[in-house]
Amino acid sequence: MIFITAKFRIRPEDADRWPEISRSFTEATRAEPGCLWFDWSRSLDDPTEYVLVEAFRDGDAGAAHVQSDHFKNARQTLPPHLAETPRIVNTTLDQDDWSLLGEMAVD
Repeated sequence: MIFITAKFRIRPEDADRWPEISRSFTEATRAEPGCLWFDWSRSLDDPTEYVLVEAFRDGDAGAAHVQSDHFKNARQTLPPHLAETPRIVNTTLDQDDWSLLGEMAVD
């Protein structure tokens, strides 16, 4: 799978509205056949920072994502709400779901 984590610093005046601002992009991405997950979280330390954790089935699914109309639209509509260029970690993993954190196993 393609596993991506990205940090988005949002303009302070838009930070509370970011889930609404990014909603159509989020919903369209989640509907892609190759999307395994696409989840936003807000930083506990910085209310202007959102972290996106996303995964795609394989390289073809990742390519389809960045070539989609909703991705092209997001490249135009989301940056005006950003305070800086997002930072990203993008890697390929030999798995297709989350693993269990054995050190904190729940009986």
